[in-house]
Amino acid sequence: MTTDDRICARCVMDTTDPDIQFDKDGVCNHCQAYDSDLKTMVFQGQEGQRALERITRNIQASGQGKKYDCIIGVSGGVDSTFVAMQVKELGLRPLAVHLDNGWDSELAVANIHKALNTLGIDLYTHVIDWEEFKDLQLAFLKASTPDSEIPSDHAIITLLHQMAAKVGVKYIIAGYNRRTESHLPSAWSYGHLDWRYIQSVHKQFGHVPLQTFPHMGLWTYYRYRLTQERIDILNYLDYVKSNAISRLERELGWKYYGGKHYESIYTRFYQGYILPRKFGYDKRKCHFSSLICSGAMTRADALQELKSEPYPIEMQEEDKEYVIKKLGLTVEEFERIMDLPRKTFRDYPSYGNYYKTPLYIGLRIIYRAVRRKRLQTF
Repeated sequence: MTTDDRICARCVMDTTDPDIQFDKDGVCNHCQAYDSDLKTMVFQGQEGQRALERITRNIQASGQGKKYDCIIGVSGGVDSTFVAMQVKELGLRPLAVHLDNGWDSELAVANIHKALNTLGIDLYTHVIDWEEFKDLQLAFLKASTPDSEIPSDHAIITLLHQMAAKVGVKYIIAGYNRRTESHLPSAWSYGHLDWRYIQSVHKQFGHVPLQTFPHMGLWTYYRYRLTQERIDILNYLDYVKSNAISRLERELGWKYYGGKHYESIYTRFYQGYILPRKFGYDKRKCHFSSLICSGAMTRADALQELKSEPYPIEMQEEDKEYVIKKLGLTVEEFERIMDLPRKTFRDYPSYGNYYKTPLYIGLRIIYRAVRRKRLQTF
């Protein structure tokens, strides 16, 4: 770090986030948002248990006479697999949904099938059209923004809502956990729900029409939110990831894959190679900062861990060769992409300006307050 760089006094977020702000005590805005969100989004102890019992009763009642009463997304990772275990323990009847975008590791696929077979959960796998998706991923690489993973995220979110509508269930049970998934700057990753942004990047740099790619516009998303309920179940549990891993390994034969979201080869390579080398963004800082704030990791340990490579160099080189070949690039073409001037979503048409309007901000505050009140009496 240079003399102009600054790091949070509480976590390990620093000025590699261009929008970071610090208070008089040197604590960053991400930590402040974390504390605020914990009060409105996380239900701990008996409060969480009572809320979860009410939610479970409502899900079971809504699913009477149907084959399934909820949808869960599965990736083979820790959180989604633990969600699958939890919903079965609650007596729910989930349909598991998986998006195969062509980048699943063999271990992730094995984890999915082993866990769901053991738990007795049906699986629907949507295999994405590879030529369409490859073209979209290449478009984002050529757009030179740090958002190349949002096409997958957008497709996954869309698919969950579409499948819930298709099988006639109201509830989507997700594995998002505010205590360990926070501190992510919009400058590092933006656009998961921004179909306008995705379209604009593809229109400028893509060539293959997106005829089958799962997608939804902003208003379609909010229509789903009005007719369906997403339950972030881990926010109701005293969730400790290390304990969850031990249970999954012991009871389901699940195996760890080495890093957050590293169940995907492309995610592993993008987060561990492209983002740090091209943009100077190390997403471990977000993850570690969440763990620090939740008490699951010390700041000293995080700082020490950040001195090491995101994952082994030899694996990075293997992944690089694999990704370049799978995307149909030459080494020279890939290096030219790496050397392109860095851009952000603000360089392309998007919904971004809508999110900054006083009306949207006000409605979002009201929505969150109403949602928490509803979940407390749900």
